Amino acid sequence: RICFSDMGSRRCFSAVSGVSAVVLAISVVALLNADVVLCGCSYKRIFAFGDSLIDTGNLLYSIGNSASPIKELPYGMTFFKHPNGRVTDGRVVVDFYAEALGLPLLPPSIPEEASGQFPNGANFAVAGAIALPPEYYKTNYNFTMNAPSNLDRQLASFKKVLARIAPGNGATRALLSESLVLMGEIGGNDYNFWFIDPRNPRETPEKYLPDVVTCIGATVQEVINLGARTIVVPGNFPIGCLPAYLSAHESKVTDDYDELHCLKWYNEFSQKHNLALRQEVVRLRSRNPGVKIVYADYYSAAMQFVQKPQAYGIADPLVACCGGNGPYHSGACNNKTKLWGSPDRFANWDGLHMTEKAYKIVADGVLDGPFADTPLRHLC
Repeated sequence: RICFSDMGSRRCFSAVSGVSAVVLAISVVALLNADVVLCGCSYKRIFAFGDSLIDTGNLLYSIGNSASPIKELPYGMTFFKHPNGRVTDGRVVVDFYAEALGLPLLPPSIPEEASGQFPNGANFAVAGAIALPPEYYKTNYNFTMNAPSNLDRQLASFKKVLARIAPGNGATRALLSESLVLMGEIGGNDYNFWFIDPRNPRETPEKYLPDVVTCIGATVQEVINLGARTIVVPGNFPIGCLPAYLSAHESKVTDDYDELHCLKWYNEFSQKHNLALRQEVVRLRSRNPGVKIVYADYYSAAMQFVQKPQAYGIADPLVACCGGNGPYHSGACNNKTKLWGSPDRFANWDGLHMTEKAYKIVADGVLDGPFADTPLRHLC
């Protein structure tokens, strides 16, 4: 029996003696045009937490009738052919995870928080979300982070949904035992909101980095306490290679850049976050024997197309597909902004977010290895 994912739905074929050549041929043709998935995967649902890197429509719903570029093309132009709440041209990493596991694409949680049954899971991620509460930054650094969500709020919504669709400790634990939980990427905006203004001292986020990681770890522990048995914890991307950072922190000092022309200090900062997060994952594993906690190395997965862009058909990984006229095409992306070419020739979409093509490269590296300490396909 072989299964494949096609446009977000799952289809299976059984090979038995006497199957007609016509049916077999149709099956083969279908498989050649779809992503093969592992049949009989034990995960019936995905529950995701995070920010704009995996939001599938929560921010879009939350802003209501307010104007927003993500409500208009070119957002959504590649796969869906229309805006759909994803902050890119097409699919995001969680979409590829769902397809690989034979599940439909995850719905955003907020529109149906009070009524949806979410038989295949739900996405609690909100574009612009941070890990720590905004009050933390106001109290400790007199800094206002205008974030629409944070991990505490997403976790509270998750618990609210669980109490309705699987009431009682036993039912909740049973449901989560057959679910995959994706914890992020989250925490990136805790740094982005500070770093993106070059007037802010760049050393300050190093002071609160441990608290960001602790917050992520505490949320992972909370979902384990609720009954989750498999959690994927992604690290941060190489922010020193993002067009928005390269534009905001452009320097005339040659030593500020590495051999790939990324900003060394900011990539080293991402690596500090990721090292601390890896250590937190190790601590969580020792505390929760029998629970699968997978670290996903998004940094190294993304560096593939930064280091060898031509191997992936990418012209320049350090410029945005949708943006302004500067050297990195950084700037607002909207329905009046210039598209610098087909998105499948770019790694970056709008200065901060990746293209569908780049997200698929990252997802493949986590699904099949080597950028997860246990590749996700091997978890089934």
